[in-house]
Amino acid sequence: MRVYLDNAATTPLDPRVLKKMLPYFTEKFGNPASIHALGQEAFIALEEAREKVANILKAPKDSLVFTSGATESNNFIIRGLALANKNEKRKRIIISAIEHPCVREAARRLMVAGYTIDYVPANKEGIVTAKALENLIGDDVLLVSVMMVNNEIGTIQDIKKLATIAHRFGAYFHSDAVQAVPYLNIDIKALKVDFLSLSAHKFYGPKGVGLAYINPDIKMQALIVGGGQENNLRSGTHNLPGIIGLSEALYLAYRERDEYLKRISKLQKYFWEKLKQEIPEVLINGSWEKRVPANLNVRFRYIEGEAILMDLSQKGICVSTGSACSASDLRASYVLKEIGLDKNYLNSNIRFSFGRFTTKAELDYTIKALKQTVKRLRAFSPIN
Repeated sequence: MRVYLDNAATTPLDPRVLKKMLPYFTEKFGNPASIHALGQEAFIALEEAREKVANILKAPKDSLVFTSGATESNNFIIRGLALANKNEKRKRIIISAIEHPCVREAARRLMVAGYTIDYVPANKEGIVTAKALENLIGDDVLLVSVMMVNNEIGTIQDIKKLATIAHRFGAYFHSDAVQAVPYLNIDIKALKVDFLSLSAHKFYGPKGVGLAYINPDIKMQALIVGGGQENNLRSGTHNLPGIIGLSEALYLAYRERDEYLKRISKLQKYFWEKLKQEIPEVLINGSWEKRVPANLNVRFRYIEGEAILMDLSQKGICVSTGSACSASDLRASYVLKEIGLDKNYLNSNIRFSFGRFTTKAELDYTIKALKQTVKRLRAFSPIN
């Protein structure tokens, strides 16, 4: 049996989304920037997709910039803001200590431009508290960036509260919301964020397309320049099939949200209870209560997560040890360090992430395989 439990890394393209995309590879292939009939047909489709996304996110249509994915969106927002708003009084940027690598690196690149980067800590539950941010922020901060849902441990942040604190000090607020669809209701107005990032392949859309919400009242510097597409904020020929796919995937995710959440929550609870019953000394990483139901990050005492991953892969089961974007880097997870895990267990975790096509039969197969894998690996563990 082949089992895919790495949906936090990427999701399969929903066949309904592919069906919507296909005409824009063939008969509707026009460039939205062209003024002839085929180009104008493409332009209308582009703007209809933008409006569909705007309605879901409760955002102004002209505030949405289509990108190649959340990595580009995060870089554009963080660096574009800082480069366009050079202010000697605001030379500090705060990001959470458990941000995605692309947010961390984008912020660090600004140090050469004179910015100081500070990290607001997360507690042992993987939560960035209001108090932690209040202890660090000041009138010298330009931007605060805290992800809505952590990509490794699935913990949920109170974005509205954190954004309110940032605004109280005159700072802007950004949230990487890649892992939040459709688990949280992303309402731009209600959340009070100035910037937000999404990536289609995390919610059954195509790879290579994403979104940046930009408060239209805030000055930004484009990082990709050329033909002036996307209101001069992101030049380059539009990936129209991808944009159509993103809008349809987002629409389906929220149209089917209630039913999906009920189903995925049951699967998560079932898997966790079976795991505890069948395998001794397994512990959850991060909060259980403030966690999206698709994520279960678990540590197995006395064995390396990498060994578990490889053994399960041989049995047709796909899982991960953390962020897909740093899978080639075998150093201990900085997220797990931040929440205070003992150094002996920093490399003992596995992230199981469930999705739209996960079945109970697949979870039963995984538990059976895990039981065998853990027993075998613990038998020759040097720290057992």
